[in-house]
Parts: sequence; structure tokens; C-alpha cells
Amino acid sequence: MTLGSMSARINDYANRADPYPLFAELRKQPVIREDDGTYLVSTYYEVKSLANDPRLSNDTRNRAPGCARTGGSEENTGLPPSFIFTDPPEHDRLRGTANRPFGPPHSPRFLHDLQADLAKVVTELLDAFEGKDQVDIVEDFSYPLPVTAICKVLGVPREDEPRFHGWADALAAGVDPHPGENGQERADTARQEMGSYLADLIDASRRHPRPGILSALAPHTGPGGRMTPKDLVATAVLLLVAGHETTVNLITNTTLTLLRHPDVLRRFQHDQDLATPLIEEVLRYEPPVQFVPWTTALADIDIADTTIPKGSPVWLMLAAANRDPRRFEDPDRFMPERKDNEHLGFYTGIHYCFGAPLARIEAHLALPELFRRVKDFRLLEDPPPYRANAVLRGPRHLPVAIEGVTA
Repeated sequence: MTLGSMSARINDYANRADPYPLFAELRKQPVIREDDGTYLVSTYYEVKSLANDPRLSNDTRNRAPGCARTGGSEENTGLPPSFIFTDPPEHDRLRGTANRPFGPPHSPRFLHDLQADLAKVVTELLDAFEGKDQVDIVEDFSYPLPVTAICKVLGVPREDEPRFHGWADALAAGVDPHPGENGQERADTARQEMGSYLADLIDASRRHPRPGILSALAPHTGPGGRMTPKDLVATAVLLLVAGHETTVNLITNTTLTLLRHPDVLRRFQHDQDLATPLIEEVLRYEPPVQFVPWTTALADIDIADTTIPKGSPVWLMLAAANRDPRRFEDPDRFMPERKDNEHLGFYTGIHYCFGAPLARIEAHLALPELFRRVKDFRLLEDPPPYRANAVLRGPRHLPVAIEGVTA
């Protein structure tokens, strides 16, 4: 096996529906070098170690000359990297500032106070199933809920979704290591255009504050602030895209997994206290983010009998690590009752998913109601059509037949 061929297979759409045999093959050797000098790390303890190692950088500006970069350049987009593509101390300054109006300790009730509004959205989406015998779980449920949620969090008008939908798709495609012809250029253009849209929205919120963290952050940018105006726009772009893309996959992947495991589904319908361990098991078993392909070694790193040279691109294969039999018993089996389920579905370390608390809230609100109210689900396509994206993996559509909804 050469990693050039393995990398191509991972990114090949033909393997999107079930990449896990490839990941099992990868784990036979914890760290493998591709022909182009990229290193793939696929086993649990090695992935977790590197994700917490300060010698591994998320800033692709640190890559050796000639290596592919992601996240968009300031030269091409007019915006600095968002905090997911930075290292300390810049990362800590930006992420810490963004977190002040979002969660503890500064805003401990922010997410709690959103729950009633989001529960109402769930009810309205399910009410719209009435009279239908077929729905698309993605288009009719798992996409509109997270989009509405992140708009409420940021203070972005929900009615502007048609404007930013295409930008979000292009930016999500841009995180793939092989985004296709002109994929990075499309992502850069989308980041620039979404940035302009959000900059105008932030300027308006300075004059006329509205609910949401963009209005809360806007007065504190500029001279003496912890963010520059461009920092805030870059952060807004990141949160608007990442704030719904992964949650769409989480809700859709959970729905598909339950429909493939009718015994677990029956238990869930009769015991909705199972929601918490069930969602955590989906985050291990079918994680919304499959791998992180943008890290770079800042120094020579010795790990698993391999030296990763300074400047080398490194892919951390989260979905492979989540099924490592050295860490998880019977890892290819879906078991919501699994104990000690310290998965990497939301990553780990300083780049642990910023929106994980919101994603969990949305999944906890959505999934019990979906399976309580909708009668007699039946998959119409298995496997369903998947998104092209190898990193942010999930069905593009999930068509199901239903027998109606209860109150």
C-alpha cells in the first residue's frame, strides 16, 4: 500500500458511503507517509497525542513551500485566518474573545435561554410533515434547524439564508484536501463575499444592536479591542459556516444510524433518556468531521516509530481513531450503552469544537421529538446519496417514507 493511493481512495466519492474498511486498513500502521510527504495518523492514542501537542500547528502558513494550504489566504480574501487556523497566543485571544458572549463563565445562560426558541422550531418543522408520505430528512429537518439556530446565535437574519447557502457550501468544500477543480478559488471567493455581507451586518449592528453575539462583540473591536474589525468578520464567517454544517451531519447521521438499527430505535422510542449516550455513540461511530487535514509539524516529531519532519502536512484521521480496537471494544458495533466513550467526534485539545454545546442541545431537542412524532419511518435509499465532501461527511439527502405525524 502506498499512501498516495490510500489518500485518493479516502477522497474517492465511491467510498463515501462506507470509508471504514479503508480506515481499518490505515490503522495497520499508525503513521504512514504519503508520496507527497503528507503523514496520515489513524490510531486513537497517536491522534489524541498529536492533537494536544504544541509542536503541531493548525496554521497552514507554517507549511513547507509547495505544500497545499487551506482556510483561505489574506491576500486572496482580504481576511486573516479564522481562529481554527491559528495557534496560541493568537488562537487563544480570538477564541477567548468570541466565547465571552457565547458561554461560561461570562454568559452562562446564553445557550440555555435559546432552548425554548429552538424547541419551537423543531415543532414547526415536524408539523410541516403533516399530510406527507415522504420527506427528505436533510432538506426538511436536519438542515433548517441548525441554520435557524446559528442565525439566532450570531444575530444573522434567517431570511438571508438563500444568500449565504452557496457561500457556505463552497467554504465547506474548500476544507477538503482535494476540493476539485477551482475548489480553493471558489472557496476564497465565497469567503470574500460572505465576509463583505457580514461586515455590513456588523456595521449595522453597531448602530442598531440586535440579539446575538455579533452585536455583543462589535463594540469591542478596533483600537484597544481584543479583535480587529477584520478578526471579527473572519470569526463570523467561521461560526456561520461551522455552526450549522457539522450539526446537519450529526442529526442526519443519527437518523440514518437508528433506521439501520431498528432494535436500538425501538429502545430509544420507549426510553428517551437514551438520547445522551446515543448521540455520543454516533459522534464516535459516524462522526460529522472525519479527519483534520490542515495541521503541520513545527518540529521533527517522533511518534509510533516514525519521525514526522518539520514542515510536513499531517492529517489526523478522527473517524479511524474512533474505531480503534485498542481503545474501543468491538468498535464497528453501534452500542449506545458503551462505557468510557471518550470519542474524538468533536476533536480534542485547544481546538475542541467551539460549537459542541450548541450541537448537543440541537440534537437533544430534535431527535427525541423526531422519533416520537413521526410514524413508521422507512428508508427509501440505502446508502443514500452523500455529499462530495470527504472531511465533513454526511448524506446530501435522506429520503424516507412516513405514515404521518402525531401531535
